[in-house]
Amino acid sequence: MRGDSVQVIFGLKLRQFREEKGWGLKEFSERAGLSPSYLNEIEKGKKYPKADKIMALADTLGVGYDELVSLKLDKELNLLESILDSPVVRELPLQLFGISQHDVINLLTKAPHEAGALVRTLVEIARSYDMQVEHFLHAMLRSYQESHDNYFEDIEKAVAKYVKAHAIDPEAPVSYAFLRQLLLTEHRISVDEQTLDGYPELAGFRSVWIDTPPPRLLVNGHLTPSQKAFQVGRELGYRALGLTSRGITSSRAEVTSFDQVLNDFRASYFAGALLINEKRITKDIRGFFRQKRWDGERFLAMMAAYDVTPEIFMYRLSQVVPRHMGLKQLHFLRFNNSPSTDSRYRLSKQFNMSQVPIPTGIGLDEHYCRRWLSVEILQELAERQRAGNPASPVVGVQVSRFLNQKEEYLCIALARPLALTPDTNTSVTLGFRMTDEFKEKVRFWDDDRISHRELNETCERCPLSALECSQRAAPPSTYRSKERLERRKQVLDELVASSRPRPPQDPVADGRTPSV
Repeated sequence: MRGDSVQVIFGLKLRQFREEKGWGLKEFSERAGLSPSYLNEIEKGKKYPKADKIMALADTLGVGYDELVSLKLDKELNLLESILDSPVVRELPLQLFGISQHDVINLLTKAPHEAGALVRTLVEIARSYDMQVEHFLHAMLRSYQESHDNYFEDIEKAVAKYVKAHAIDPEAPVSYAFLRQLLLTEHRISVDEQTLDGYPELAGFRSVWIDTPPPRLLVNGHLTPSQKAFQVGRELGYRALGLTSRGITSSRAEVTSFDQVLNDFRASYFAGALLINEKRITKDIRGFFRQKRWDGERFLAMMAAYDVTPEIFMYRLSQVVPRHMGLKQLHFLRFNNSPSTDSRYRLSKQFNMSQVPIPTGIGLDEHYCRRWLSVEILQELAERQRAGNPASPVVGVQVSRFLNQKEEYLCIALARPLALTPDTNTSVTLGFRMTDEFKEKVRFWDDDRISHRELNETCERCPLSALECSQRAAPPSTYRSKERLERRKQVLDELVASSRPRPPQDPVADGRTPSV
């Protein structure tokens, strides 16, 4: 058991013995001859007393020294040891949300039986869905991003300082060759594009970091120049931001701590901001949104001017638009699909600042609604590929409204084939909630050429019949099951109501003359 956990358990036991005596903190301090503030620090798990003070506390409470220092907890608190030492509690970045470990433990001990049941339930759910610690850490990262509107001013300032120091032209694309040379001359790190080809099992990694001298960044040679530039930009980001705890691969192979997850995110943020200048993209997207008609070709041309992938471009928009245009109710989705071998559309990345009802359960075995723009644009790309016209990326726009909801979302999506995964396409979608503020700033919101679609979360949850939706990919099993449960409850309520004895009627109130 870790030292901080020992302190927390000692403090909990001390408080428990004190409360069993019916003493407040002030009375306990007077009896023990120790200050209330010192005892309070001990009970909060922030301090651990020396042996002589532990003996004085044990004598005051009338318990044995060994009983007080024992890590064995009573039946009510015996679950806390496993909670305190669990990887989830150790790694969750509670401090980012203003929460200490003691705050959590203190909350759990207010109702230990209920807390125990809750924790056991969560553990069982995690096992059922094969949730690992990394799933919790990535969920916490998404919450952290959303709480900051996905904009981090300290990184933006670091990038602006870096651009100025290295005389990088903010109006021109940042080339892979330039960044590669920068990494070599400033940090003595070479870029190797050949080595990964000798390891077929590692073909899915974009890069691998080798820190043994001489340090090298192994970059997958099958990436496009813009993707290689991003990988080198990440490596520069680790150094510019002073990040040490990090993953050695991109994409991630293994997650060891939240520091790693957060630092990998920050380095990637740095790379995106380095490739797409904040002031320039803000000016460009404002100009594009002022158009009264949607123009897909102009959108593609705007992206092409930065020489980056659709994902880097759309993700960068998700950072600057909330900050500089005030449009904070947005969501970002990335879907993958292998059109020739798999009919599934898999959600591989998302964050959500607009309350869109996206089912994101681990291992969710359902069919996402085929009316989503994210899915429709992948279908369009696959049709072009089958017709021998694989030009990419494909761009699309849609106004979406979920069934039984009033809110509408204007979604823009781009789709392209993946460079490293054969026969796999990917789409990235940025969706904006269509508030009054949005309609003021995005002039083409009412362009009559933009399709409007009613959609749902998944086919299994959708009430539309096959006649109402020709794109259904699976029967509405979840919806029908819920419907049967609701009907059963209704019938049960009716049965109970009909079985209650009726109250006797007052003949006068009923309008009849009482018999004599």
